[in-house]
Amino acid sequence: MTKTIMVIGFGPGVSTAVAERFGAEGFAVALVARSAERVAAGAAALAAKGVKAAAVAADAGDPAALRAAIARVRSELGPITVLHWNAYGGGDAGDFMTVDPAAVRGVFDIAIVGLLTAVRESLPDLKAAAGDGAVLVTNGAFGDDAPAMDQLAVGLKTMGVALANGAKRKLVGLLAAQLAPEGVYVGEVTIAGAVAGTTWAREEGIDGARIAAEFWRLYRARGEARARVS
Repeated sequence: MTKTIMVIGFGPGVSTAVAERFGAEGFAVALVARSAERVAAGAAALAAKGVKAAAVAADAGDPAALRAAIARVRSELGPITVLHWNAYGGGDAGDFMTVDPAAVRGVFDIAIVGLLTAVRESLPDLKAAAGDGAVLVTNGAFGDDAPAMDQLAVGLKTMGVALANGAKRKLVGLLAAQLAPEGVYVGEVTIAGAVAGTTWAREEGIDGARIAAEFWRLYRARGEARARVS
């Protein structure tokens, strides 16, 4: 049976490279993002390369929309083998001293509530994947517990992103500990720098293919829970 990877938070850079890498390895690929146009274009590009792909428009911060998206992926591509969480959150909370407190609460809608919703909803599939089930999470170095990164996040007014990344890092560790006995691997790649092709870096930056290769390595090895690319 064909394995399926569900990429949530699809866009240029990391998620495109991950979709292409897993597709090249024989996976069917489901792309999820708020923009219906973006996921449709991504699925068409994968199909042109011979990859079976589906496009689903859904908000990663909306639990009901995520549950519906997962049900649709199951109906179109079959059970989910790998869940790749690439959804970006926290950008609305740049400066904690001036931002609306609601935006700070919203940091966790994607980083924590959305990720947990997706994991819980897809968990029966991941557990039934005969040792192949996995949750792969994209994270960023703003979440590092380091004074220099704290200063950088304050200076760049990316405090919400830093908080989201730090919380997500802890959640990855908790999920890894809880799901390992169930045969589900949980791994995270932390990106220390801007990714080429994104709004942060444009043409310069880290090649997304390098990051995708790290995700593939973690997935195949199913040992260490964390890797870093810079």
